[in-house]
Amino acid sequence: MPRAVVCLPTYNERENLEAMVRALGEVLDTSQDGVLVIDDGSPDGTGEIADRLAAELPWLSILHREQKEGIGPAYIAGFRHLLAGDTQLLLEMDCDFSHDPGDVQRLIAAASEADLVLGSRYVQGGGTENWGLLRRFVSRGGCIYAQVLLGVRLRDLTGGFKCFRRETLEAIDLGALSAHGYAFQIETTYRVLRKGLRVQEVPIRFVERRAGASKMTSSIVAEAIWKVPLLRLRALFGRL
Repeated sequence: MPRAVVCLPTYNERENLEAMVRALGEVLDTSQDGVLVIDDGSPDGTGEIADRLAAELPWLSILHREQKEGIGPAYIAGFRHLLAGDTQLLLEMDCDFSHDPGDVQRLIAAASEADLVLGSRYVQGGGTENWGLLRRFVSRGGCIYAQVLLGVRLRDLTGGFKCFRRETLEAIDLGALSAHGYAFQIETTYRVLRKGLRVQEVPIRFVERRAGASKMTSSIVAEAIWKVPLLRLRALFGRL
């Protein structure tokens, strides 16, 4: 089995971090797989909790960043850190239990036949729980908006539960990625598709966070609105 590492970007996740790390330790083969916490200088002490856990758990490593810059730069920093080593599968996952740790092995298994695996809320068997009407509208509408403008058939383009092969991330040029918020998820998947690589969707249930505050803001939504047509224009002019 290739070595797999789950990337957990954190900002003020002290209520969730330890429980999530220990839950991942139950489902990963920690003799070869691991977890990387990427903390953006959380003022609530998340980074200190991560350091304490890393001193106890040899399969856990920490990447400290000075300030919050968005989920995109955090993931890129984590990817660069892991690609400098021997990691073969790199997973994205939220730290707030919106993504079920029990699904991690399903994504890893699917990566044997795909270059990128998406944990998908919008294929048969997937779904969301404990969301209000507005949240459902924004999420589903965002996916449809991206599908139509980019001309792709994938159902869940905005989800943040993913498994990349090492070669996939090396192919899409991390330095060219520019999105900071959840448009980062659209941008990475679209660039993978433009490379002609294989993308597979695996159904998951997405549950509203059980503790802490959501990081979704109006600026994140706005970025996605203008970023998607820009991606399409760049592709049409051969600049993607």
